Amino acid sequence: MKEGFKTWRSCVDSFGDIVAYQLVSKAVLAILLMLLKKLAMMALASTGRVAVTTGDFLFLFTTWQGILLLLFGLVSLYLYVAVDINTKIIFANKFLKNEKYTPLSLLKESFAELPRFFNVGGTLIVLFVSLLAPLTGVGLYISLTRNLKIPTFISSVIQSTPLYRVIYYVAITVLIVVALLHIFSIFAIVIDNLKPREAFALSRCMMKTNWQSYLKQSFLFFLSMLVNALFVIAIIALLLFVLYFCARDLVMSHERMFFVFVVLLIIVGASLFNYIGSFCYIVQMSWMYYTYREREDEIPVERSRKHNLFFAVSNLFILGLLVFSSYVIDTYFDQVFVNEISVSVIAHRGGGSEAPENTVEGIRKAILLGVYGSEIDIQRTSDGYYIVNHDGTFSRLCNVNKKPEEMTLAEVKELTISDPLYPDQQEPVATFEEMLEAAKGNVVLFTELKGNTADQQMVDDAVALIRQYEMEDECVLISLKYDIIDYAEMTYPEIQTAYLMFASFGDVASLNCDFLGLEEETATPITVDAIHNQNKKVLVWTPNTTESQRYFLLSAADAIITDNVSQANGLIEELRNRSDITIFLDFVASLFY
Repeated sequence: MKEGFKTWRSCVDSFGDIVAYQLVSKAVLAILLMLLKKLAMMALASTGRVAVTTGDFLFLFTTWQGILLLLFGLVSLYLYVAVDINTKIIFANKFLKNEKYTPLSLLKESFAELPRFFNVGGTLIVLFVSLLAPLTGVGLYISLTRNLKIPTFISSVIQSTPLYRVIYYVAITVLIVVALLHIFSIFAIVIDNLKPREAFALSRCMMKTNWQSYLKQSFLFFLSMLVNALFVIAIIALLLFVLYFCARDLVMSHERMFFVFVVLLIIVGASLFNYIGSFCYIVQMSWMYYTYREREDEIPVERSRKHNLFFAVSNLFILGLLVFSSYVIDTYFDQVFVNEISVSVIAHRGGGSEAPENTVEGIRKAILLGVYGSEIDIQRTSDGYYIVNHDGTFSRLCNVNKKPEEMTLAEVKELTISDPLYPDQQEPVATFEEMLEAAKGNVVLFTELKGNTADQQMVDDAVALIRQYEMEDECVLISLKYDIIDYAEMTYPEIQTAYLMFASFGDVASLNCDFLGLEEETATPITVDAIHNQNKKVLVWTPNTTESQRYFLLSAADAIITDNVSQANGLIEELRNRSDITIFLDFVASLFY
C-alpha cells in the first residue's frame, strides 16, 4: 500500500501537468473528430440520406458510403485510444522515470505509436477497450464509451430467460479472463514498441507468472485510494462541521444555499479524485509492468515531487467558485428549477404489466389508470386480417409455434393468451378493430407495424381501418422500419407517425416522421433538444425501473412507453410534491444518469 500512497501523492503534485495535458489533448481530439464527422456527413449526404439508423443498418455493409462510414467510426476509436490510453501510458512512463515532457510532446509520441495498431491484433485491442472493457469493468477503456452498456430492451430479455442469462454470465466471465490475461498488452506496445502478437504473448506470460502479485498490488492500490478518499472526506466533513458550529445562525438562515454548496463540493471533490485517480491507475499499472519485466532499475527509487502551488491555488479558486455558484443557484432557484411534470405515460403492449399483454383487457386497464396512450403490435394473418401480437410466433403466449402470417383469422381466434404474469386469466387474441373500439375516445393508440408482414400494404390497411373508426387524431403509426414510416408520412400526412430506433448517426431530427422513439440509452438531452428544434416529439422506450422512470419523467421528453404504469403514476404524484432539496438532488442525479 506504501507504493499506492506514493503514486497518489506524486500525481497530486503533478496536478498542473495533468490539467495541461487534458486541455491540450481534448482540444486536439475535438478538432480531429469534428473533421472526421464533417467528412462522414458528406459521405452520408451523397446518398440522399440525413441519417443512418438501426432501421436501415444494412446500408453500412452494402454501399461504399456505408463502408466508408464504418471506417470513419473505426478511425475515431483509434484516435480516442491514442489520446485516452496511449498518451497516458507515455505520460506514466516519463513520470516514473522523471523524464521531461510537455502536453504536445506526449501527443506527438502517442500518434507516432498509433501505426503499431494498424493490424488485426491492434484493431482487436482498439475494439476491446472501446466496446468490451466498459461492459466487463476490467482493464483500460476510452472516455467515449466509458458508460456503454447493453440496451435495456435486450438486457431485460437476457435477465428474464434463464438460458440467455447463463450464456451472458459465461460470456462476461470469459471476457474478464481474457482481459486480465492481456491487460499489459497495450503497455508492451507503447512502452517497448512490441508488435500486438508479441505483446499478447508477453502479457499472458507475465500474468501467468505474477497473477497473485497483480491481484495483491491491485487490491493494495485501490485500498490506498479508498483510504485517501476517506481522509479527504473526513477533512471536508470536519471543515463543514466547524463552519456550521461557528456560523450556525448564518447557515440556518441560508439552509438551502448551504445544502447546495455541500452537494457541489461533494461532486467537484469526487470528480477531481476520479480525475487524478485515473492517472494514478495508469502509473501503477506501468510500475507493475516494469516490475514484472524485472526492470525496476529503470525507475528511480524516489521520484521527484513538485510541491505544486498550482494545485493549492486551483483548489482555492474552485472553492470560491462553489460559494458563488451556490449563492446564484439559491437566489434564482425558483426560476431555474420549475417543478412541473409534463411527460405523458404510454402503456406498453396494451396495459403494460397491469394486464395480459396486447389484449382488450390491457386497453381497459390503461384507461382506468388514466394514461395518455397505449402501445400495441399488429401483424397480418394469411387471409389479410390484422391481429395483435408482439412476437414472431404465438409460442410464448399461446403455446402454438406458428407465425401470424401462417394462420387465418379464424385459426388465430381459436387461440387463448396465457400471459406468464397472469396465469389464471385467459384472454383471446385481439384484432386491430377490437383495439380501436376499446381505445376510441379514451387513449391514443400507438400502433406498431410489426413482424414480417410490416410493409406498405399494412400501412394502407391500417390507415383504412383508422379512418373507418374516425380515429385519425387518436392513432399514431409506429415502426422500427423507417421505409414504411416514410411511406406513411408521404402518403397519409394526416396520420401521425413515429420511428423507433436504438442507435443512429447523422441528423436524426430531420427524418420524415412526427415522433422519434428513442431507446432510453440513446435519449440524451442533446438529441432530445435537436428533435424538438425540428418541431418533432420524443418518445422514450422502455423505462421500467424507478430510476429510469424518474429521470425521464423529469426530462424534456414528451412521453415514455413503459410496462410499469402504476409505478410511473405514483412517481409523477411524488415528483409534483418534492421539496427544494429533493428537486436539486434530482437535477444533480440527472447529470450523472
